Amino acid sequence: MESIYWLAFFIILLVIEILTLGLTTIWFAGGALVAFIACLLGAGLGLQIALFAVVSVVLLFFTRPLALKYLNKRTTKTNVDSLIGKTAKVTVPIDNFQGVGAAMLNGLEWTARSAKDEETIAAGTLVTVVEISGVKLIVKKKEEELV
Repeated sequence: MESIYWLAFFIILLVIEILTLGLTTIWFAGGALVAFIACLLGAGLGLQIALFAVVSVVLLFFTRPLALKYLNKRTTKTNVDSLIGKTAKVTVPIDNFQGVGAAMLNGLEWTARSAKDEETIAAGTLVTVVEISGVKLIVKKKEEELV
């Protein structure tokens, strides 16, 4: 009877994955499948649960990053995610210790901070956006200007 539960759990997890396409439950479906097979081979409930947990965690932590890298290639960045990697021009000198700085990006002025706290960036410098933190651009000097 335990095998029916594992099989039902496997199917439920697959259906959830198909409906959401979020690459979240597929790893646990793999664990449920291994536990189902172990049950059919006569393994005890403790071993089945241990196999489910171990296989799920291994799949989640070791294959999820690879799957996201290769399966999400066609994802179009939207909103602020699309700004990462873009070039901005510093309009107000950036100094993290004084809490000042601004940069112009896509015709809008943003509050800006340096990715390196100890680095100040002069007005007029071209920078690359490395992160968005709230409503602030986190920037670094463009590579060409570091020469």
